[in-house]
Amino acid sequence: MGNADTKLAFRRAVVHLTSHTQPIEASDDSFWDQFWSENVTNVQDVFTLIPAPEIRALREQAPANLATLCYKAVEKLVKAVDSSCRTNHEQQTALNCIRLLTRILPYIFEDDDWRGFFWSSLPASSTENEDSMPLAQSLINAICDLLFCPDFTVVSSRRSGPDKAEELSALDSCEYIWEAGVGFAVSPPRCPQLDARRTELLRLLLACFSETMYRPPADITSQPNKWIGYLTCPENRHALPMFTSLLNTVCAYDPVGLGLPYNHLLFQDSLEPLVDVALQILIVTLDHDTSCGTADGDDVNVPDNLFINYLSRIHRDEDFAFILRGVTRLLNNPLAQTYLPNSAKKVQFHQELLVLFWKMCDYNKKFLYYVLKSSDVLEILVPILYHLNDSRADQSRVGLMHIGVFILLLLSGERNFGVRLNKPYTATIPMDIPVFTGTHADLLVTVFHKIITTGHQRLQPLFDCLLTILVNVSPYLKTLSMVASTKLLHLLEAFSTPWFLFSSPANHHLVFFLLEMFNNIIQYQFDGNSNLVYTIIRKRSVFHNLANLPHDHTSIKRTLQQGRANTNNPRKLSTSSVKQNSNQEGSGQSDSGDEATMEGARPAQPAEPGTLKATLPETPAIGQMTERESAHPVTHQILEVGTPIAISSPETQLLTFNDENKSNQDLDNENKLSQLSLENSEKSDTKDSNTQATDCLQPVQHFQRSVAQRGSIRVAGPDGAGSLPNNAGGAWIPSAEWVHSWRSKLPLQTIMRLLQVLVPQVEKICIDKGLTDESEILKFLQHGTLVGLLPVPHPILIRKYQANTGTTTWFRTYMWGVIYLRNVEPPIWYDTDVKLFEIQRV
Repeated sequence: MGNADTKLAFRRAVVHLTSHTQPIEASDDSFWDQFWSENVTNVQDVFTLIPAPEIRALREQAPANLATLCYKAVEKLVKAVDSSCRTNHEQQTALNCIRLLTRILPYIFEDDDWRGFFWSSLPASSTENEDSMPLAQSLINAICDLLFCPDFTVVSSRRSGPDKAEELSALDSCEYIWEAGVGFAVSPPRCPQLDARRTELLRLLLACFSETMYRPPADITSQPNKWIGYLTCPENRHALPMFTSLLNTVCAYDPVGLGLPYNHLLFQDSLEPLVDVALQILIVTLDHDTSCGTADGDDVNVPDNLFINYLSRIHRDEDFAFILRGVTRLLNNPLAQTYLPNSAKKVQFHQELLVLFWKMCDYNKKFLYYVLKSSDVLEILVPILYHLNDSRADQSRVGLMHIGVFILLLLSGERNFGVRLNKPYTATIPMDIPVFTGTHADLLVTVFHKIITTGHQRLQPLFDCLLTILVNVSPYLKTLSMVASTKLLHLLEAFSTPWFLFSSPANHHLVFFLLEMFNNIIQYQFDGNSNLVYTIIRKRSVFHNLANLPHDHTSIKRTLQQGRANTNNPRKLSTSSVKQNSNQEGSGQSDSGDEATMEGARPAQPAEPGTLKATLPETPAIGQMTERESAHPVTHQILEVGTPIAISSPETQLLTFNDENKSNQDLDNENKLSQLSLENSEKSDTKDSNTQATDCLQPVQHFQRSVAQRGSIRVAGPDGAGSLPNNAGGAWIPSAEWVHSWRSKLPLQTIMRLLQVLVPQVEKICIDKGLTDESEILKFLQHGTLVGLLPVPHPILIRKYQANTGTTTWFRTYMWGVIYLRNVEPPIWYDTDVKLFEIQRV
């Protein structure tokens, strides 16, 4: 009864405040003290007893009362700091002020006229200095002081009793860092009550930072968040211990603990909510990069972000090991398999972890290189691939799909990542993919194939990114399995169908990516990839059809008419169309959906009806996200005697060759020659049966390689010869000239040369020995060689991720969308008018 009476008294005070349009005097302490007295003891009560409509009514009808309420709450927090929050009464008052401000702040930011309110000065101050300090700075200072307040949020190490309390203004907060780890070796004792108070303070801090959610993306670029700017600027004396505390708290967290089954059901984990909000504070503050921006668009220098500065300066291997160990432990935690169902605690902040990992790799290149120099990077790769595969059918998790792909794109720009992929993969996590025996590269290819062929339509902008990742790692893949090889050829078969190529001005880029990947593997990793070579030989008709792609007006029109009968979406790669092109003779597997999957795996499920999702900006084009670099920069290489190959400047971002003006007719002649040699392969079978296989691997003297066509495609906006035809109405229409402009540049020469040499030999072996088993052919290919027969290897071209405004905006929107949806207890931003994104129901 007593608890109900106190809640009723608090509710009466709220009604009295919201129902009186006349200003209530700030000096009426007996009235204002009702809002932070001991009547309410938890944050849920505050959110329940102060409904959103009444806050909005107070803001519109009695703005003076709302302003006074905010002033008084901040004033109470400042006084709590001045008194070092010694007594239980002061601590309870501070907590209630924290909860009240957490509830009100989103509705302050919701209104444009109120947005600058907290940056005004306190009306009642004893000194001129305090009078000049904005209300927001007073609040941030109070929060930071209270986060390192002995016996309130940290365990005191010097005294006992309220009479011997330390003055917070003179406290060295570096002595009270919350957790051992980076830059701090002492592990303080844990106290659930202190963890809970830290959580509430950080939640208020997050509410302060959430002003970003109530602004359009264009405003954020020109006007950085002042709240974050002040917290991370040199004026905040707690910046270093706060950054260290947040980072160490996240990376030291072990949800499993001692590993006792079901211990999370018996004991409440007070640390998980703290880790959750600490992680969100970290990623939000690291997003506020002021190195190349100015406030309000003026020529005023914005203070450096010390959090980014501290993160970029971490350099010790033991610190990197601590961070990486913590991130991998938490990423793999939800995927761990146990004999007893639900016996181990599982955390659900993997999206925030991936954002943090991205920020760390982006701001600290030494950390990125540390991750890549060992196989620990695979502990990041496997959880990402699991989430990509599991989320491919769920539209509410399209953001998770994007960030996973973006991280892999960043990693794939480094040689060591491709090398690490050759480590054998041991299946420990049940995934809805075909069973295979191979490496992590096989896992990567198989998951990507699954995403492309069975993912929902909103993932199509990621196709370029997925194939770019495969191109980047392809020169280093030593042994692709038969399953992965079949998947890659299946993608080429599906993407190279004429109706798909003619349906969109960008679809042919996907074919260029796949052909470049095959060329890389053939030229640099031929010896170990007999499975892929065999699959290419078996699917040689795909390459011949591509080389002889019809490009006259009549054929284009007829192809488009047939394609529209199958699908209304020109960019769509439907499952049915993939199945039609998935004839996998001799592979033992098929892509028709009946493949044997891993034991215990569950198919990816769409979102449950009513699931909320936050909208995201468009995915930046791959040309904006990447910059082409040579993996082995040289000034020139020799293709043939006196035939230099030059790599153009970064501005052009294209690979150019000396005979680039070679006529398209020459290429057509080469393709016809290759086709003719394959059609006449029976004649080669009449050779002496005693001729050894190695004797057959001789170059055809009249076969000329067109080096001009091995350049990579232009992924950025079309121009020059590749310009897109338009009709008078502005709608894009494929023309014969447009098809010819890119068809003539297809990098088919290396593959055609391989087919010209190997197909007759393989057919001869099959006829001579009467083979029906592919194992003998694979054995022959394993011991064969094409040294001296293929064109001189082309330079390895890597498309490295480069920072751009598109991905910066995307990450900011995605990050705040995740924070909005995950903070439901209490629902800080629920049903407020956010402008950075929209909340939709799936």
